[in-house]
Amino acid sequence: MAWLNGWGFLVLAGLCEVLYASIIPRTEGFTRLWPSLYCGLFLMLSIYLLSLAVRELPLGLAYAVWVGIGTLGTVAYATMFMGEQLGMMRGVCLVMIVGGIVGLKMVGGAQVA
Repeated sequence: MAWLNGWGFLVLAGLCEVLYASIIPRTEGFTRLWPSLYCGLFLMLSIYLLSLAVRELPLGLAYAVWVGIGTLGTVAYATMFMGEQLGMMRGVCLVMIVGGIVGLKMVGGAQVA
């Protein structure tokens, strides 16, 4: 699987972050067993995949992308399935998050060998 490099691991890590974050309300403060186990499993998997991604990608960039995927995906989930309103200002803030991540990528920095 050629796509399973630093960027592939990072995208999967971000998707796992969305999965664990989206289930948090159902854990009811981690008092419900199965939602809590689901949350913990995807949290650990997300961090593990992030650790694989930073073998090839700079930590600052990888972390920003990971958090960005998690933020955008969780907001999308909450908007579509939990009745949260997006609104113009929230949308502008999400665009600024994406802009910051793109800026970090464009500015670059030292690559991890």
